[in-house]
Amino acid sequence: MADSEISPENTLSDLLDQCRKAGADAADARLGIADGVSVSVREGKLESIEREESASVALRCFFGKRQASVSGADLSRNGLKTLAERCAAMARAVPEDRFCGLADPAELIGGNADLDLSGEAEIPAERLESEAIAAEAAALSVAGVKTVAGCGSSWNRSTRWVAASNGFRAWKTGTSTGLGLSAVAEKNGQMERDYDSWSVRFIKDRPSAEEVGRTAGERTIARLGARKIATQKAAVIFDRRVSDSLIGALLGAISGPSIARGVSFLKDRMGEQVFAGGIYITDDPVRPLGMGSRVHDGEGLPVAQTHLIEDGKLTSWLLNLPSARQLGLTSNGFASLGFGDPPGVSTSNVYLRAGKDSPGQLARQIGKGLLVTDMFGPSINPNNGDYSVGVAGFWIEHGEIAWPVSEVTVAGDLPSMFARMVPANDLELRSTRDAPSILIEDMNLAGS
Repeated sequence: MADSEISPENTLSDLLDQCRKAGADAADARLGIADGVSVSVREGKLESIEREESASVALRCFFGKRQASVSGADLSRNGLKTLAERCAAMARAVPEDRFCGLADPAELIGGNADLDLSGEAEIPAERLESEAIAAEAAALSVAGVKTVAGCGSSWNRSTRWVAASNGFRAWKTGTSTGLGLSAVAEKNGQMERDYDSWSVRFIKDRPSAEEVGRTAGERTIARLGARKIATQKAAVIFDRRVSDSLIGALLGAISGPSIARGVSFLKDRMGEQVFAGGIYITDDPVRPLGMGSRVHDGEGLPVAQTHLIEDGKLTSWLLNLPSARQLGLTSNGFASLGFGDPPGVSTSNVYLRAGKDSPGQLARQIGKGLLVTDMFGPSINPNNGDYSVGVAGFWIEHGEIAWPVSEVTVAGDLPSMFARMVPANDLELRSTRDAPSILIEDMNLAGS
């Protein structure tokens, strides 16, 4: 840690002491250390290799109801002292925020607040290279694939320590490895692209490199010969690769800051039936080795498994301390990492519970409609939930995939879309936000 031999925990304690000496009423801070390696390949050869090794510190100081944040990479004693003095001086100069402030010590999580999410031990660059080369070769072996636009593999490890003047202390470390590529195919002058990508704690938890490459290639070939469709109303099935974006739209609508500002189409719907009965959307912060697992939120408050939507009913806002104070409520453990910065709100491992029918069964039920496999920049009006998005995918006829389609806009309004949502049974828990394929009938499709 630069020229300091002090432990990260003691470094943060000393930093908080420096803040108090500089006149701050309260402070919180985080110290992060990250390292990793990533490789990219092209035409069966190593194209680039990058190694990251970094350390940084972030600090937030309070002066009454004023707060300021600073960050830096100088972890020397003099550097940290300067950082504390600057942050305290800035906090005196900014306008008041009557909702800011640290958690009361009585609100903090008790017991051990450490969390080890260690997955794969450091992966040598040579193995990452061989995995990427194997994936690229598998994609190119798919008849019709012209080239691989990009193929890379990586391993990363991050460790962070947090501390606050209210007595909170915690530590967290985690590792992950990723593999992904994008393939390109061409037919009659028309080029199409598709991909496959995985990020996991352990390599054993994803398909082989060859399967990743082959999947990307097959997805790309399937998109060749895409047609436009006529403007119409039809059922839409959102493939599980894109369906989580609908869950993201819900999370934005139940964000505490959005509710406090009154800019959410769900602001008056607490406790009401927002989805059909049987729909559950759950946040699970204690999933073993989950990509978003945590034992405390970004302000040191305890977390627990929470049904945000329970049997179709809206049961919870996503609150941090500032939004909870503004709304006259109690924060419920959804602050994003705020040590050293003002907190936002975030979930950990959120998912839509799977339904009973497969995507194929849902397709046969609707007979005709659109399967969406790719999206381009959804547009959402936060006040009324108006929704539109450019998509590509496949047209369904007689319950089966008939041909690829592109240049289609899907539109509707999220309140009624939520009410009509039918999940399939193909849920995979592989990210921080997961959903199975989702059927929504009577959507507006704008085509040719």
